[in-house]
Amino acid sequence: MARSRGRGVSLGTFLYLIIGVVVALSNGYSITDLSSLVSFLLAMLLWPLVLLGIDLNINLGA
Repeated sequence: MARSRGRGVSLGTFLYLIIGVVVALSNGYSITDLSSLVSFLLAMLLWPLVLLGIDLNINLGA
């Protein structure tokens, strides 16, 4: 009998996002305004780039 997958998040996706949060926080990304929120989300989703030393800080305002 085949198992159907629900609409939930897979374990792999969940672990990827948790690792992303840990890497972002440990590299100084925090949420204080809209620019830092965007930077944090990018760092969380693209955490392998952060580990390679790429700076993902975004400046939305002048």
